[in-house]
Amino acid sequence: MRFATRLLLVQLATVTAVVAVCALVFGWLGVRQLRAESETAALNIARTVAEDPDVKSAVAAFSADPGTPDAADLRDGPLQQIATDVAERTDALFVVITDDHGIRLAHPNDDLLGQVVSTPFAEVLDGNEVIDWEVGTLGESARAKVPIYTEDGGAAVGEVSVGFERASVFDDLPALLTTIAAAALGAVALAAFATLLVRRRFERLTLGLQPEELMALVQNQAAVLEGVGDGVVALDPDGVIRVCNEAAERMLRLDDPVGRRFDALALPDDVVRAVREGATAAEAVVGDRVLYLDTRPVRRDHRALGEIVVVRDRTDVEALAGRLETVRAMTEALRVQRHEFANRLHVASGLIDADRVDEARAFLADLTERGAVDFAVAGLERVPDAFLQSLVGATGAAARERGVTLRVSEDTLLLSEVALPEDVAAILGNLVGNAVTAAVAGFEPRWVEVALLGDGDELVVTVADSGGGIQPIGSDPFGRAGSREDDPASSDEVHGHGFGLPLCRDLARRHGGDVWLIDAGGDGAGAVFGARLPGALRRDTVQPREENA
Repeated sequence: MRFATRLLLVQLATVTAVVAVCALVFGWLGVRQLRAESETAALNIARTVAEDPDVKSAVAAFSADPGTPDAADLRDGPLQQIATDVAERTDALFVVITDDHGIRLAHPNDDLLGQVVSTPFAEVLDGNEVIDWEVGTLGESARAKVPIYTEDGGAAVGEVSVGFERASVFDDLPALLTTIAAAALGAVALAAFATLLVRRRFERLTLGLQPEELMALVQNQAAVLEGVGDGVVALDPDGVIRVCNEAAERMLRLDDPVGRRFDALALPDDVVRAVREGATAAEAVVGDRVLYLDTRPVRRDHRALGEIVVVRDRTDVEALAGRLETVRAMTEALRVQRHEFANRLHVASGLIDADRVDEARAFLADLTERGAVDFAVAGLERVPDAFLQSLVGATGAAARERGVTLRVSEDTLLLSEVALPEDVAAILGNLVGNAVTAAVAGFEPRWVEVALLGDGDELVVTVADSGGGIQPIGSDPFGRAGSREDDPASSDEVHGHGFGLPLCRDLARRHGGDVWLIDAGGDGAGAVFGARLPGALRRDTVQPREENA
């Protein structure tokens, strides 16, 4: 059975049930109203009879007589006549008048005159009006009982009881039920017609697809959008965001973007420009993240439906590339070190083979004092950690090939070993690499100075160069708008994306540190950058190389 058919049947069943409940409620209310009307009518009639002066005086006379009234006298008496006339005019089943002993003084059945009534009367004689449904000698009826008082007041001397039989009370009930049934059938028919219209409209909107198929489509869409690591943003032809998965919200730092215009969001100009121009593989920096954006138009039957923007986070890839470049430089330095160390061992071995032991001993002593490899980095002996020595030395060798001298500042004070070699290599390598590039674009003499300071487990680095400073003055070197010196200096030497500084800051901030610009330079003075990396050093100290020797 199709879902639309099931929906039609369920709606009809629901409407039928609701209409049935309403019909029962209205029927019950109708019965209650008829009962209330008959009880009210009986009470009003009883009150009227009880207030009749003739009735009061006659009942008071019988109540004062201690003897039992004669039935024959009661049959032709005034009370019987009054009761009969009232019953005929009001269509009441009975109008009964009794004295304070419950003796019937007026009754529709003449044979019961002078006898005690079959229903309780004590409560009425206490001065209370009683309305109830009771079964008496004339059958079940809705009756009202009212006390009779004398003209001068005092205790009740009798009662008037007026009743209407059940059949007369519910004479109007069939017509009421018929009306309710007709209204209920009309409501069900109207609901069936409306349900058919809704069904046709539903199938037209869903292109004939059933909800099960729509649910499968939604599940597949959600699985695709949330299952991929890339961000996906769907824009309609007006540039309003209609779909945005969690990855896109996280990368672009958006908060509830669905339903808002893309160009109205607080996004960098690079991102907005890339989407507006429909660029593919566009690069942008959002916060500390490096993003690639691909914008693709969506068309159906030659009709533009909007655009899909795919956002990819390449921060970790770029950071890994920087680390690999640093490792490559260190590997090359170690290869050079191994080659030079092997050459020196050959010299020592030759001296020993020639029985020139004293010269060999002096050569080895000099080698031990100066180190295995001369990196030509002034002040390198101030760095006791072997990893940092190799990193700075390898970087210095690469800088020397580009005509730049790398030196270690006299302010360097580092007595601990490196605990985070990869992150330290990435940050220091990027800062020194940018500084070397800036120095190359400057004037002679070209130099870069590095200062390394240890503060507990924190490593603090400053890098200064002889370049021309940040150009243009006042720009942000951590964004795409900023640059280091000329355009070549503003980009990573290997990849040329200009993401080195943002990546360094991101790596440092992951550990609670930071990378910042100390001095922008300019007017012949180079820029100075600083970096702080908590947890980069071990707390156990090491002795300087001169003391170990």
